Amino acid sequence: MPKLAANVSMLFPQLDFLDRFAAARKAGFRAVEYQFPYDHDAAEVSRRARDAGVEVVLHNLPLGGNPKVERGIACLPGREREFRDNVERGIEYAVAAGCPRLNCISGIAPADKEHLDVLVGNLRYAARKLGAAGVQLMLEPVSTRTVPGFILNRSQPAIDVLNAVGEGNAFLQYDLYHMQIMEGDLAMTIERLLPRIGHMQIADVPARNEPGTGELNFDFLLRHIDALGYSGWIGAEYNPKGDTVEGLKWARAYLS
Repeated sequence: MPKLAANVSMLFPQLDFLDRFAAARKAGFRAVEYQFPYDHDAAEVSRRARDAGVEVVLHNLPLGGNPKVERGIACLPGREREFRDNVERGIEYAVAAGCPRLNCISGIAPADKEHLDVLVGNLRYAARKLGAAGVQLMLEPVSTRTVPGFILNRSQPAIDVLNAVGEGNAFLQYDLYHMQIMEGDLAMTIERLLPRIGHMQIADVPARNEPGTGELNFDFLLRHIDALGYSGWIGAEYNPKGDTVEGLKWARAYLS
């Protein structure tokens, strides 16, 4: 059965961030993920998750720089020291919450040799530092509809980067929303790349709302992912069209 994690950066938007952990558990989720917890104290984030009885399975490394403009600095020449500082901060939050995965947002840049070489070097550094802390590194391709100019926007270029990084704890984060927009063929791509995938996320297309509101057949896709033997988490990372709990009809069979 697919293991669903509530993305509490996007679900339950009517609540303060720290109150969303308990709301997720009340809705039937046993795990959560979130994007950027860094406006809150690491120990307090950990405490609220622990008190709610939910496992934290993923969050992002800090973006660094100007988040609204750069959307990550991992591929930007001359920003390596800032990136390394962000890795240390990400590890602090992950260890505090017992979170086993950190996702790196690569940034906006041309996919040329200069920027890709910087990205590979930074990811190799991050993977080694995370590995020493018992944490896996995720790398997520993001659609150019969501972030125009994002350096990694399809699955194969992300795999090529991971191959160049060459670290055993670095995996693909496969977001079905982004990849449906950029390349489609989700079922076959997931099957082909399954050994490289460390985490998945879902939202329907085109509006990034809950499953069942758009063009994707999630009944088929979730059964397919389960049949392939995927044992990782699937993050529900979408903008609720209305009330979050009312919109969870698609997930009832997978929640407890």
